[in-house]
Amino acid sequence: MLRQITIRDYAVVASLDMDLDEGMTVITGETGAGKSIMLDALGLCIGDRADARTVRPGAKRADITAVFQIDQLPAVTAWLKTRELDLPTEECILRRVAGADGRSKAFINGAPATLVDCAAVGALLVDIHSQHAHQSLLRRSSQRALLDATAGATELAAEVARASVHWQTLASELKQKAGQSEADTARFDLLTYQVSELDTLDLGASELQSLEAEQKQLLNADFLLDSAGQAQEHCEQQLEQLVRIRQLVCDERHEGSTMNNIREMLETAEIQLQEAQSELVRYTDQLDRDPAQLQWVSERLEQVYDLARKHRVMPEQLTHRHDQLRAELETLNAGPDQLNKLEEALQTAQLAWVKSAKKLTAKRKKAAKQLIGHVSTTLNRLAMERCDFQVVLTQHPEETPDPAGAEQVEFLISTNPGSALGSLAKIASGGELSRISLALQVAAAESATAPTMIFDEVDVGIGGGVAEVVGELLSQLSQRVQVLCVTHLAQVACKGSHHLQVSKTGDASAVFTEVHLLEVEERVEEIARMQGGLTITDSTRAHAREMLNAD
Repeated sequence: MLRQITIRDYAVVASLDMDLDEGMTVITGETGAGKSIMLDALGLCIGDRADARTVRPGAKRADITAVFQIDQLPAVTAWLKTRELDLPTEECILRRVAGADGRSKAFINGAPATLVDCAAVGALLVDIHSQHAHQSLLRRSSQRALLDATAGATELAAEVARASVHWQTLASELKQKAGQSEADTARFDLLTYQVSELDTLDLGASELQSLEAEQKQLLNADFLLDSAGQAQEHCEQQLEQLVRIRQLVCDERHEGSTMNNIREMLETAEIQLQEAQSELVRYTDQLDRDPAQLQWVSERLEQVYDLARKHRVMPEQLTHRHDQLRAELETLNAGPDQLNKLEEALQTAQLAWVKSAKKLTAKRKKAAKQLIGHVSTTLNRLAMERCDFQVVLTQHPEETPDPAGAEQVEFLISTNPGSALGSLAKIASGGELSRISLALQVAAAESATAPTMIFDEVDVGIGGGVAEVVGELLSQLSQRVQVLCVTHLAQVACKGSHHLQVSKTGDASAVFTEVHLLEVEERVEEIARMQGGLTITDSTRAHAREMLNAD
């Protein structure tokens, strides 16, 4: 439950510290005093959008903190623990700081948080029903959400929506793949021919370099043989000269280290020349004047060059291009398998949606009966006993998985006996719509799990004995959850276990809103004021005291 709210420099509030308790707390005040400011500030803590106008004029920032007691709220405790945001004090502290520049920061238990997280934990802590709720209830989406909340099927409805989105994604992908099949077939035929042509060529990774080297050698074979042969003859002649030179320096009369070095160099030169002559012999043995081989190599290279030009790549890139085309062909060849797999996945997704949607339908049908009974009973108490309220579930004609489920949900009503049922927007008047809205909100609140319920002037358009019933309904609800109610009706205000009065003070330069917890006699004065009249008399006070003591 909400234990405390602290507001600094928000709207016309300079500073406000408010402690709240169990039961029903009513908030009253003159028109324009700012009764809803506290609730608006609380809305910022639970994820509402902020702008620069939320900051009090002249201040740099607005700062709002809400403290919730969560010792009996296991869902909130679990949510915080999974995100490592839990505190040892069994509290949840939500804080929002909004700057005058339009920027804002959010915190959960002192840690920076996103608005999505604030809204998620806020949904577990607070349920707000505003005076404008009857407007949203005119929309089928809001009616469906209220029915799902009553059925305790909000998460199941989200599961159905996710299953539908998944199915739609697969269906779109399948349609796209199927549309590509004709173009893929033409591409497949072309790739098959190109890959087959390159397969026939069967060019090795380093074959091109070998072929070019072999062609060059075959083209120069005559020159190579002739020049190598001449080199052999010269080596032989040089060897004969070296023999004669060695004979000359090997005479015994040549002594000393110098001549010894000369003899060693000549011996080394002779050995190297002999080795060079041997290598030339082996080289010439390998050379071949083979016109047939030259023709084959040239034709092979011409095939390689032709295919390289055809694929617009350099000859040395042809093997890489071959690998690319083969990979693309394999992908296209797997196209039918992909289509089959997508079709199977689409069928599986549809079955998953059908399974979840059937569960949701069963819950909705059961909850619809409960909601009809609850709302009808409440409407009887609100002086609409002749009203016929129905929740109609209409099966979707299409088989396409719908995010909203297998049926449309619509609230229909007849305000006069014998009249045909119609939509809320067409049948109910403003005052009737306010009461129907209140009955629906009370019914939804009975099944909600949030420990704090806030009703912001939901009694607009209601008066007399009906207003007293509204107060009783909210008071009964406060036996189960904490109720905060902004009201302008004395009949509702007197049912509260706690009473806060909002007032506006200030001068021409600045205006401030203040909130005061009323004692017994102060409540009498406020209830008397709310009953109307320019002057509060003893009779008015007596009536107010009687209203407060009625319970």
